[in-house]
Amino acid sequence: MSFEQEKKVAIAAATAAAIICEQVRQTMVPEAIEKKDKSPVTVADFGAQAVVCKALADAFPNDPVVGEEDAAQLKIPKMAERLQQVTDYVKQVEPDATPESVLSWIDHGNGAVASRYWTLDPIDGTKGFLRKDQYAVALAMVAEGDVKVGVLACPALTLTLKDGPATGILFVAVRGEGATMQAIHNGTPEPIKVTSSADTENFRFVESVESAHGDQTLQQLIAKAAGITTESIRMDSQAKYGVVASGNAVLYLRLPSPKYPGYQEKIWDHAAGVIVVEEAGGRVTDMFGEKLDFSKADRLETVGVVVSNGEIHTKVLSALNREG
Repeated sequence: MSFEQEKKVAIAAATAAAIICEQVRQTMVPEAIEKKDKSPVTVADFGAQAVVCKALADAFPNDPVVGEEDAAQLKIPKMAERLQQVTDYVKQVEPDATPESVLSWIDHGNGAVASRYWTLDPIDGTKGFLRKDQYAVALAMVAEGDVKVGVLACPALTLTLKDGPATGILFVAVRGEGATMQAIHNGTPEPIKVTSSADTENFRFVESVESAHGDQTLQQLIAKAAGITTESIRMDSQAKYGVVASGNAVLYLRLPSPKYPGYQEKIWDHAAGVIVVEEAGGRVTDMFGEKLDFSKADRLETVGVVVSNGEIHTKVLSALNREG
């Protein structure tokens, strides 16, 4: 089955969201609003979700969207000024946007997991976004529990393309068609592949900046058991998936944090990255070797996430079995 239209719409939507995010970073000091779970959300998160959900609703009106944000906080009267800020940014890509339509578009992301649905993190890595570091617009389409299309827009990520280094990378993958990367704006897609373990320059691993997002002590131990002797690259967001998929690292570990026992990973934090890595020839499982299951709910039942070039995956899982 072809997913050409889904791919086209996803690329356009993620690119538009990235434009809004960069405009926010360049024209105002991003200020976070604290959500009920204590995580931050910004004008850019809301604006990005609005434009992506609007595009998906127009193109695929029957597809639910499971997004990270909702518009509840923006509906409070004292947030009227903040809602207008969001609307003004959205107007840069959707000129007819109004505060009412923006609220509606954001809440279109309040859908539930179904036989076919989209999942969206409008800014994956909000803390990275706030400190002007790495973040990603992460969008994926899931059908019958399998991720079929994934797009990661990483506006702050610098990688080397055929024409040289570029900042602002778009990763795209369609099941069975491979993965590509390109400059976000007017770039030409280039096929990507994970790197061999013989590539000593890129035989390294990535992990989150935030220590609470994993078990960094165990992650360092497992990486060493896999033969990696260099310090980890620490960055926010699913940009880490892109780094592995493009051959700039061989491993990404996100193991359960001792600070948060029982924490369940959210589907929008992984779906797009999973297909990009898998279509680039890598492998993604939980820490027990089970595939991530996107068919049931907005939280994953599996424990931890292991992302690799495939060659070292068994060795990593064996080390986890001994040390985890």
